[in-house]
Amino acid sequence: MSHANLMNYFNPNSVYTEDDFKRCFRMRRHVFERLLRDVQQVNPYFRQKLDRAGCAGFSPHQKVIVALRMMAYGSLADLMDETHGMSKFTCLDTLQQLCDTIIQVHKDEYLCKPNQEDLNRLIRKAEDYGFRGMIGLLNCMHWDWKNYSTGWQGSFSGKSRKPTVVLKAVASYDT
Repeated sequence: MSHANLMNYFNPNSVYTEDDFKRCFRMRRHVFERLLRDVQQVNPYFRQKLDRAGCAGFSPHQKVIVALRMMAYGSLADLMDETHGMSKFTCLDTLQQLCDTIIQVHKDEYLCKPNQEDLNRLIRKAEDYGFRGMIGLLNCMHWDWKNYSTGWQGSFSGKSRKPTVVLKAVASYDT
């Protein structure tokens, strides 16, 4: 999707509704715009630059949308070349840059470690349920993946030679 076509979703007089935006991008417009603003402020990679020929490179909107589509839909980087004109390596680099930047920007708010008060609360609640000294439970299992993308088969095949995903569950008294 070219930058001009993409901007139809962001035009104030757009024919696309909020529901259209949410269905297409898997998030509300204001969330996307906040994410875009945050990554542009922190990481210069998400600012549009001119290439050596003097042509404009990929826009910040294009970069963020490609990375989000790869995550939301499980799209392969190779497929982004057909739909967005971005090479596999640029897509993978963009995805890595976005993930690193989101962690850098939001880790204090969303990825905080439990403090002593949190740990004490979890231990007390677990003891109420008969589990002394436990703050949570972690369980993992291999789950056969029936409708896998054939391009991913090798990456997700273990010694059973069948594509599997590892299902992890972390639980405490309130989750």
